[in-house]
Amino acid sequence: MATFMYVSLQQEDRIAQYTLDPATGALDHHADYSLAGMPAPMALDPQKRFLFVGRRLASEYGLTGFSIDPANGHLAQLNSVPLGGDPVHLSVDRGGNYLLSAYYYQARVGVHAFDASGTLAPSPIEWRETGVGAHYIQTDPENHYAFVPHIAEGNHTGENAIFQFRFDQRSGRLSPNNPDRVLPTSPEGPRHFCFHPNLHVLYSSNEQGCSVTAYHFDPVGGTLEPFQTVPTLPADFGGHNTCSQIQITPSGRFLYAPNRGHNSIAGFAVDPSDGSLAPLGQTATEPIPRAFSIDTTGAFLYATGLDSGNLAAYHINQNTGSLEPLDVYPVGQGPMWVSIVDL
Repeated sequence: MATFMYVSLQQEDRIAQYTLDPATGALDHHADYSLAGMPAPMALDPQKRFLFVGRRLASEYGLTGFSIDPANGHLAQLNSVPLGGDPVHLSVDRGGNYLLSAYYYQARVGVHAFDASGTLAPSPIEWRETGVGAHYIQTDPENHYAFVPHIAEGNHTGENAIFQFRFDQRSGRLSPNNPDRVLPTSPEGPRHFCFHPNLHVLYSSNEQGCSVTAYHFDPVGGTLEPFQTVPTLPADFGGHNTCSQIQITPSGRFLYAPNRGHNSIAGFAVDPSDGSLAPLGQTATEPIPRAFSIDTTGAFLYATGLDSGNLAAYHINQNTGSLEPLDVYPVGQGPMWVSIVDL
């Protein structure tokens, strides 16, 4: 088995590929792939055949697919399709047939089909209006529902909600669930989320609230109900900050959410019985940690600095969840996404 990392570099119009040493967490720069149009969000399909990338340059809004060579992780460009908006997040449904996308400024979500060779359909199956601030879309583990967080602020007032959809995995169509959204009790601004690997719990990073909210997920009805919100910042911090992404280790024991402004990664221990969170504190990292990822074994965490162009590597202490610094790698200007795959 070989482990590879892909980093999209928006300001350099390229995707960098690294080989990841699963024993030490060390990275070795392996290859670069040019992609014009400010590449940013990326998504891997569950079968690890394809990597999809969203292009955010206004004149070149679009989606591009790559095939992944299972022998060495090399990418070969497939096709590109145009978009009527700026994609801020991509995911592939759990069945590996549809590419889902979210559009903050255009206030909508999209769904594109792709075939067995990874070729994207030229037109979306769905191009559905939701609300300003749509920042993420993903289906649940059973592939029956999809959720779309909307932040609370921005160039226009955001919806401050997580929209709830039914997802038809045969057709790729979305339909509003009942209720069609869950609302935070304050302007937290849900941005990204992740599911617990073993429990019916979803965790949202809150951009404006600088917090993480845990939700009970009803797998039958496809609805969410919040039961805990925990700050990502130390109590004495008074500067400007927003939260970005969120990930949980494959074991479900530890969860992490970066702070942009405080420039740290907040860690949490996860109660294995009910999914509740206990803060572990913050670990200093590169300035403006927008993108990060945990490797597939849960041993290492990698965080990029949007301002520094560096990627910081950490070992995750399996007993305490603390992040132990390993090395810092210069990756390039405008790192926007980190994806890790075992082949």
